[in-house]
Amino acid sequence: MSSLALEPNTTSCQEWEEAHHLLFHLGNLSLLVGLIIPTTVALHMILLRLLLMTGCSLFIAWATLYRCNLDVMVWNVVFLVVNFMHFFFLLYKRRPIKIDRELRAVYKRMFEPLHVREALFQRLTGQFCTIQTLKKGQIYAAEDKTSVDERLSILLKGKMKVSYRGHFLHNIYTNAFIDSPEFRSTEMHRGEKFQVTITAEENSKFLCWSRERLTYFLESDTFLNEVFRYLIGKDITNKLYSLNDPTLSDKAVKKMDRQPSLCSQLSMMQMRNSMASTSDTDDVLNQILRGGSAGSSLQKSPGTKASSAMKPIEEGMEDDVFETESPRSKSRHIPSTSTEEV
Repeated sequence: MSSLALEPNTTSCQEWEEAHHLLFHLGNLSLLVGLIIPTTVALHMILLRLLLMTGCSLFIAWATLYRCNLDVMVWNVVFLVVNFMHFFFLLYKRRPIKIDRELRAVYKRMFEPLHVREALFQRLTGQFCTIQTLKKGQIYAAEDKTSVDERLSILLKGKMKVSYRGHFLHNIYTNAFIDSPEFRSTEMHRGEKFQVTITAEENSKFLCWSRERLTYFLESDTFLNEVFRYLIGKDITNKLYSLNDPTLSDKAVKKMDRQPSLCSQLSMMQMRNSMASTSDTDDVLNQILRGGSAGSSLQKSPGTKASSAMKPIEEGMEDDVFETESPRSKSRHIPSTSTEEV
């Protein structure tokens, strides 16, 4: 019985020791502050590692100077080294990235507005792409000869001309994709050839990716893949506006993504009407390239037959897409449908 009575005394604290030195409490306070830093703070990981290092240093000083405890000192030295390595790695990741001077304009104009970080842009342009040059008059791609499976390029400097069967289509200016329509249209069907000829009108410089390696890289990065899909789609849209209005100047092309011109609207309407009213695409292309009203001429020619499934788009309907309607115009443009039309 006496042995049983002594057991509780060996496991319970009979007398509490005095409070430890101030360094011990400061070390725990540093750990506490580091752990309660909210993740919404921009530098919360760096602050966490810094406070953990401070706490470990205080524990080392306390164990060495006041407790003479070797195991406590050794463990805190290990924790200090591990946290210092993480702290250094976080600082290294936040180092300023220096982008090449030739690529900075492309980054500022195309990728930075879409929140692509400089480090990711450097990975994109630093591994499997090259900067190439073309002199005035040299050909980037030849019609029915050059394969579209080899590359994707962005024009960095100069100007290029796109033509089809000797007919001028549109120009390509700086900070724009050179072969975005071919890249998009042949994603599922490989082995195609360029249907247009692209020639350098000035001494040009362009950034060129290997298509196969770029596709593999984009498949591993979902965010960057969506960025490229958006940029290529926007570039194709701008090229379509340039195709419909080849007389646009350089400044007008740069503003094209903000507001389409009236000439673009009319030529696009003529192209749609012509393609809807005839199946002879070569005649449509020749009419558009000559700058005439392809829609009206093809509809009036006796040799062309209008398709029964598709009807030409009316001019009023096409204009309403781009005009801002006033309250009066809304009341005037209310369509009146009869039973025969239904």
